[in-house]
Amino acid sequence: MNCRHCGEPLTIPFVDLGFAPPSNAYLTDDDLGRAERYYPLKLFVCGHCWLVQTEDCAARETLFDANYAYFSSVSEQWLAHARQYAASITEQLGLNRESFVIEVASNDGYLLRNFVQAGIPCLGIEPTASTAAKAEELGIPVRREFFGEALGSALAAEGKLADLIAGNNVYAHVPDVNDFTAGLKKVLKPGGTITLEFPHLVRLLDEVQFDTVYHEHFSYFSLHAVEHIFRAAGLRVRHVEQLTTHGGSLRVYGCHADDARADDASVARIRALEEARGITRRETYEGFQTRVDEAKNGLLKFLIECKEKGLAVAAYGAAAKGNTLLNYAGVKPDLLPYVCDAAPSKQGKYMPGSHIPIVSPAQLASAKPDVVLILPWNIAGEVVAQQSHALGRDARFAVAIPAIRYL
Repeated sequence: MNCRHCGEPLTIPFVDLGFAPPSNAYLTDDDLGRAERYYPLKLFVCGHCWLVQTEDCAARETLFDANYAYFSSVSEQWLAHARQYAASITEQLGLNRESFVIEVASNDGYLLRNFVQAGIPCLGIEPTASTAAKAEELGIPVRREFFGEALGSALAAEGKLADLIAGNNVYAHVPDVNDFTAGLKKVLKPGGTITLEFPHLVRLLDEVQFDTVYHEHFSYFSLHAVEHIFRAAGLRVRHVEQLTTHGGSLRVYGCHADDARADDASVARIRALEEARGITRRETYEGFQTRVDEAKNGLLKFLIECKEKGLAVAAYGAAAKGNTLLNYAGVKPDLLPYVCDAAPSKQGKYMPGSHIPIVSPAQLASAKPDVVLILPWNIAGEVVAQQSHALGRDARFAVAIPAIRYL
């Protein structure tokens, strides 16, 4: 395989998680009697542009289908994040009723609802019918297509150049990152701004966030790699913010390469941080597999010890990262009998691979387990705040990444 950005051969292995089903391919009762699709789940590092990426194996249409089960609005924490961003960027850019905002991968309207309420014209780009329908119910115009250069050119030809293009946690989901970035260039108004949010590779390395590796994530970004990709498309990163979301993310502010606005000092600061962390050195990625296996073994040991002690264990959050963790560890219902999730789209189904049933959070109140393992550790605080009342006084919450610990 060659690098999906620069085309150089991929010669640096990073982590091998064996074979796994697509992380959001939740199963129905009927599906349990059928064979599941499994694909290799491996990461490689490009020694030229230093883009970290999955081995090519699954098409985007397979992963993002009409029944896509991830709805952003389920998380109150994420809704609050979106409201804050919308208010901040509106003030920064002076957006008004004469402006035009595009969100790529607009999901169920969790973000664009704020622009609709403010009377700012907007458009969502969302290929999954399940989430696009929810956004349309909120009065958000949606183009049900995958985004790339062709769609960017078509929108530009329709006169729909954007003052702001937002992309929250979509850049990693793009198999052809060059085509996607070219599309951003085509539809961006002169003087316009692109903001992209994505989990920061430095945090994945430092905190052993291997459960964020799944087939929907084709790439894992550093600022270094993003700048490389932007330059090739005629774009420039002019500002960077560090965020706490998704275990530690970057929000990059992009513009046309010839934009008159100067680069903010934050760009040089994050470049220096990444250089110090060794993002462009092969040895940085060596040994990560050992740390992953230690985390996986720690989870198995914990669950087995709980069972031997007679402790009832439940999981919370049927998240994609949870599926990566459980499948790599080989956890089945004998060690983890059920997972609670607030999303109605997941309740009554089963986790792919592990076949662990997904139930309503109301199950916690009735079953009162001794331990609740929070799979989406990035929203652990939100889960504890919401669910503590449902459990007995002695019940405890735990997370497994970067290692098993009680909260």
